[in-house]
Amino acid sequence: MNSLFLAIIGLVLFGLGYRFYATYIATKIYSLQDFTGEMPSKEFEDGVDFVPTKKGILFGHHFTSIAGAAPIIGPCIAAFWGWGPALIWIVFGTIFMGAVHDFGALVVSIREKGKTIAEITGTIINHRVKTMFLIFVMMLNWLVLAVFTMVISGLFVSVPTAVLPVNIEIIIALGIGYLLYHKKMDALFPSIIALILLYLFVYMGSFTPLSFESIGLDKTSQSTLWIVLLFMYSGVASLLPVWLLLQPRDYINSHQLLVGLALIFIGIAIAQPVVDAPMLRASGEGVPGLFPLLFVTIACGAISGFHGLVASGTTSKQISNMKDSKMIGYGSMVGEGVLALASTIAAVAGISLVASCDLPSVGFVENLNWNVYYDSWAHATSNKATAFVLGGGALIESLGIPFTLAKTIMAVLVISFAATTLDTATRIQRFILMELGEAINVVQLKNRYIATIVAILPALALTLWNITDPLSGESTQAGWLLWPIFGASNQMLAALTLMMLSIYFWKRHKPVLPLLIPFIFITITTLTSLGIKAQSFIGNNRLLLAIDVILVILILWMLYEGWKVFKSGRLPEKS
Repeated sequence: MNSLFLAIIGLVLFGLGYRFYATYIATKIYSLQDFTGEMPSKEFEDGVDFVPTKKGILFGHHFTSIAGAAPIIGPCIAAFWGWGPALIWIVFGTIFMGAVHDFGALVVSIREKGKTIAEITGTIINHRVKTMFLIFVMMLNWLVLAVFTMVISGLFVSVPTAVLPVNIEIIIALGIGYLLYHKKMDALFPSIIALILLYLFVYMGSFTPLSFESIGLDKTSQSTLWIVLLFMYSGVASLLPVWLLLQPRDYINSHQLLVGLALIFIGIAIAQPVVDAPMLRASGEGVPGLFPLLFVTIACGAISGFHGLVASGTTSKQISNMKDSKMIGYGSMVGEGVLALASTIAAVAGISLVASCDLPSVGFVENLNWNVYYDSWAHATSNKATAFVLGGGALIESLGIPFTLAKTIMAVLVISFAATTLDTATRIQRFILMELGEAINVVQLKNRYIATIVAILPALALTLWNITDPLSGESTQAGWLLWPIFGASNQMLAALTLMMLSIYFWKRHKPVLPLLIPFIFITITTLTSLGIKAQSFIGNNRLLLAIDVILVILILWMLYEGWKVFKSGRLPEKS
């Protein structure tokens, strides 16, 4: 099958979903047209977190904050089951579940004066659930921080040509933030200059690899040093005013992502590689079941609870007009679906264009194809996002771009978006810990600096702690072993947010089936996944088993509390 056919179908369906389904949700359930309140960004403007922001800039910030490494890594691993299940879930999951979830979290947070999902859930249900929700989110965020830091450090070590452009981007972003907010310049011209500078350094970086190998460090030591430096950076970045670094960096990254995606899809149109993966891979020995693992593996590529944290934690405090929420909330998730689509096509078709490469799982390979890359589940999971970097790079190379430069472009793309998620996740974790300090009356956690340190240290421990994989028997970083739990708990957070949205709008006499059906489906798949994962930990790792069980208990308790509120009935209709 021609990969161009899959790309066109996916893009057309995404466009139709935004044009028609998003409009239905916006008018019939979220009632954007009826909102008359003051926007939180203006009501509580403080120049640090509450900052009224232009739609284009905020779209870039929100889009790149949610479009991290997960919608790249997840589909690259899920392609193990064939292209059919992955693409069906990515497209329809995004349109009918993920985008609806993100859009709703943003709208409700705006209506509730910029409160986070945890605070709103506490208001709708009770204070006890708010505390449980905060603990659940805190545990999830530590997994997010650990996984994304490991992704970035791994790519810095394996693709040292990406180090220069990624770090130069921080300096460029600080300059853009100064020009936009102190010099009051229009965003278009500085952003174009910034994009040109970024790609200039991408070009320079492809000839100037930077590595700690020059000071005698092996790959493991290099990765550890990068992890420490990245956590130090994320802590500082999360404390800076949002307009100084996060907004301009994400705005630049949004342009970079759009350019990168355009290059990939143009490459698909020109090269038109044949999809050499089967539509559906038959299960066999050593192959995990497609249900429910496919859904939690793809994770953010179709629906993500973390997006609700971004929408209610940072974006709702910056949006300046309720009408912008459709483009920013629903549209950004569609953009992430497009990224997951590109990642899948790179994995099932693009890698067939790669002549030779080094794979993390097996080393040097000639004439790469799907059967070689996905010869076993263990190799597919250890290769992670390599299919996107190699396959996407090969597609870009078909445009006449040199291989080294194309590979650097793809690596910078992945690292940049993992880094923006890292920045945002650290900031959100600070908010969550400060809210938790308020809820359980721990004075120290109310301090933004102490909360930032607490946000980082447990995640750092997960990245530096090596444990035995119960399946392979090999030593690995705890953060990677927790990836399936991250995927499951991330989707469960989405389910709990959908539960909150369902109750919120049901009490206001809105049609909630578009919220309730995704809530039920995601709850079933997630609890099943956590149950399967718990079985694999029994007798192998008591700590991971305990984490899994704690998450399940919190989930079931919150579901029970939500059911009690649902049974209590609706609010009286306004006369």
